[in-house]
Amino acid sequence: MEFSAIQIAQLLGGTVEGNPEAKVHQLSKIEEGVPGGISFLANPQYAPYIYTTDASVVIVNKDFALEKAVKNTCTLIRVENAYQAFTKLLEIYSQLQRDKKGIEQGAFIEQSTILGNDVYVGATAYIGKNCKIGNQVKIYPQVYIGDNVEIGDNTTLFSGVKIYSDCKIGKECMIHSGVVIGSDGFGFAPNADNNYKKVPQIGNVIIEDNVEIGANTTIDRATLGSTIIRKGVKLDNLIQIAHNVEIGENTVIASQTGVAGSTKIGKDCMIGGQVGIVGHISIANKVKIAAQSGIGSSITEEGLIVQGSPAFAIGEYKRSYVVFKNLPDINSKIKELEKLIKELKELQKQ
Repeated sequence: MEFSAIQIAQLLGGTVEGNPEAKVHQLSKIEEGVPGGISFLANPQYAPYIYTTDASVVIVNKDFALEKAVKNTCTLIRVENAYQAFTKLLEIYSQLQRDKKGIEQGAFIEQSTILGNDVYVGATAYIGKNCKIGNQVKIYPQVYIGDNVEIGDNTTLFSGVKIYSDCKIGKECMIHSGVVIGSDGFGFAPNADNNYKKVPQIGNVIIEDNVEIGANTTIDRATLGSTIIRKGVKLDNLIQIAHNVEIGENTVIASQTGVAGSTKIGKDCMIGGQVGIVGHISIANKVKIAAQSGIGSSITEEGLIVQGSPAFAIGEYKRSYVVFKNLPDINSKIKELEKLIKELKELQKQ
């Protein structure tokens, strides 16, 4: 798909400096610009590339001052904020790439399922009985959707997503490849034979609006009731959310974090990568947890920042770390003092 500089300028509310009919069909970094490409310049560190880039169009700030002429093959679009304008362009480009409609050959949809308007269902996708699929939903090839699943408008399920029965997904969600929603929670009860009997997991998963879930993340169904991901939550790749967990609005969690069963996480929290959180605790709103921390008990103070395993307040952690990393020197000094004390005691005996 090809656009002219003037079309893009009108879209972004900018002005053209150069050839308004310059054509572009791809996006690129300014330092890797190619003919037919559009780039942007927001960071002054990259300013020298404006004079050497082969990009056909570059988006710059209105107040950006040229020190010399750019290549005559390069047209500028001046906007209030080049970074925000290019971000908007990326969003539009992404939407155009995913603008798919219709049912591809090889998709299977149970007759009792209700599809909204302008839905896309890719080849080899499977949709079970009594599902409700909203308007403009995108279901890519090899997606599995079990019985009685509800999916809200404008949600996208990329290839290989698996949604077990009875789960509910809201509007404007994006669920990436390999995600599994609604698999059984880790529920086993020890018995007299010294082995474990599976506890049936008969709840579901509820994902509210505007949630994004990264590739290969898993969210277990509740034993009873629901595992709940509130609106605006962003989950990175490779995260494990156990049964009956609840994650509050607009909380973000980085890769390789695991949350054990029945834990409640507040809203607006930020959780780093490789964090481990035990089950049956609660975490207050706006808490920040540093990467690789271990959370073994509830955090009740709103806005607290914690680090370490077991984690505690970050200020105390940093002071403790200063001591910890100096332990070898401290140990040497203790040994010297012990030696000196021993020598003094020997002198007293004489």
